[in-house]
Amino acid sequence: MNGRELLIGVTGGIAAYKTASLVSRLVQAGAGVSVVMTRSATQLVGPKTFEALTGRPVAVEMFGPGPHPHIDLADRAELLCVAPATANILAKAACGLGDDLLSTTLLAFSGPVVMAPAMNDRMWEKPSVQRNVAQLRDDGAVLVDPDEGYLSCGARGPGRMASPAAIFEVIQSLLNSTA
Repeated sequence: MNGRELLIGVTGGIAAYKTASLVSRLVQAGAGVSVVMTRSATQLVGPKTFEALTGRPVAVEMFGPGPHPHIDLADRAELLCVAPATANILAKAACGLGDDLLSTTLLAFSGPVVMAPAMNDRMWEKPSVQRNVAQLRDDGAVLVDPDEGYLSCGARGPGRMASPAAIFEVIQSLLNSTA
């Protein structure tokens, strides 16, 4: 991954804390990593955590520095990974909605997209969520399906974000196939 430029999108699921481990691992492997967070994500993990891990500012504001932050972020990266990918971002991406910095960046990005869903088991199994997942796969996104296990709400079932190691392996494999 040495010298590869990656963009990591972080949404407002409790699994956002696991994304710090993924980002750290990517940086240690030599990748340049930029992070874009939704406002909800910043309520769970502070942007300073990702700034410390990447050595780069974290993008949060839709109308941040420069006239087109979503285009600038999309142009700089060769792969975009959203982890955790909440039901909200899955729906936005499947329908082509762009109402925040991450969703507009997804719309502007033309490279490989990896999404690691994380949510309550009832949400994951909802037909509308499964339709969105199918649409994203049809559109070419690579989904790293959630694991089964203990969820933050106390339930057990599918919906737990895949491990940072599993997401890392998917990213590495995609980058190796495009090298």
